[in-house]
Amino acid sequence: MTNDRRIFLKQAATLAGAFSVNSLFNQVHAADWQKASQKVKHLTDGEVAADEDFWRVIQQSYTVNPGIINLNNGGVSPSPLVVQQAVERFNQLANEGPSYFMWRILDQGREPLREKLANLAGTLPDEIAVNRNATESLNTIILGLDLKSGDEVIGTKQDYPHMIQAYQQRAMREGIVYKQISLDLPIEDDEQIVKAYAGAITPKTKLLHVTHMINWVGQIMPVQKICDMAHAKGIEVLVDGAHSFGLLDFKIPDLHCDYFGTSLHKFLSAPIGSGMMWVKKEKIEKIWPLPSSGQPHSSDIRKFEELGTRSFPIEQGIGEAVNFHEGIGSKRKEERIRYLKDYWASKVQRIPKVKLHTSLNPKYSCAICGVSINGMTPAELDTALFDKYKIHTVGIVWENISCVRVTPHVYTTLPDLDKLVNAIGEIASKTKPRL
Repeated sequence: MTNDRRIFLKQAATLAGAFSVNSLFNQVHAADWQKASQKVKHLTDGEVAADEDFWRVIQQSYTVNPGIINLNNGGVSPSPLVVQQAVERFNQLANEGPSYFMWRILDQGREPLREKLANLAGTLPDEIAVNRNATESLNTIILGLDLKSGDEVIGTKQDYPHMIQAYQQRAMREGIVYKQISLDLPIEDDEQIVKAYAGAITPKTKLLHVTHMINWVGQIMPVQKICDMAHAKGIEVLVDGAHSFGLLDFKIPDLHCDYFGTSLHKFLSAPIGSGMMWVKKEKIEKIWPLPSSGQPHSSDIRKFEELGTRSFPIEQGIGEAVNFHEGIGSKRKEERIRYLKDYWASKVQRIPKVKLHTSLNPKYSCAICGVSINGMTPAELDTALFDKYKIHTVGIVWENISCVRVTPHVYTTLPDLDKLVNAIGEIASKTKPRL
């Protein structure tokens, strides 16, 4: 075979990648997963959530370290092996001739990836920009909106710090007015939340910032109702979907928002350092891109992707993560992760001195749940869980929230959650409550 022929075949295989029947997912998992799905096809998604035989097949697809129990998937989730292998394959190819294979070959894979993400999100491909994380997506919109001195933006004190800081920077530099309401979570009343936003609106309000799933304790917000209320007053809505996309079974248009940003390396289990931004088609033109563009007022979503040299292997690995996600099924995945959260949380809430900071109502929570023990700070509980039991969580102290955040994923096993429950019980029994 000639060298030109080898290069041609390599290029063709690379471009097909995750977007063909020869994807790594199909090669490695399709047969076994179809067999597992056949065994549970008579069950509802809720019933499948409790079928350990089915989920054992999924769990074997991850390469998690057996030396720790990772329950901080709300920070960043591990990628399944096929996604890791895809990134490695693309990285090896890129290093055979970076400027050629990256710019002339891998760069051509962004359009099929855009279509794949748009299909998952339920949007037009020309409304999707691929970038590195939710912070980049949301900051692009926050800093790119044509706001002027005196224009108001309303968010909450429970929003993510990088977004709060972006608005504060605009307030300091340009004189916009950034207002924050405070939510006493958990809340199990849609109207209470909607009224909190509505009560802060004035004739100068131009934008509401809403976190779909609040990262600290997992509160799911009634985004559609908030958006409908805001639109009735002529106000736009930007949604932070960092923790909801790839976890909850929804399409972005279902939310009725104007702008949406997310990280793909959380519950979608895409390569670490991958994200996505959605802007309603007719609003693209008015958003200034964050990294400069030769045509800042273009209506082409691609103006937001002029990032210079980036990791093309990471970007192309996203496709295999979408294949993996769709192989499970969005609703089935949501129900399983909620089942895992409820499994441990419903047990520990009966332990003396233990308090949950998250609703167990399925409408208001899914994966993330906050827990505390009377007599311990979040840092102390986080340290105790890891030092003695090798359970990795994260301590949260933010505004009116003080707890340890626990977040399982599809690879999490019930025995691991049993260890968490036992650990919290043992720690609580030895802790003196603070009066």
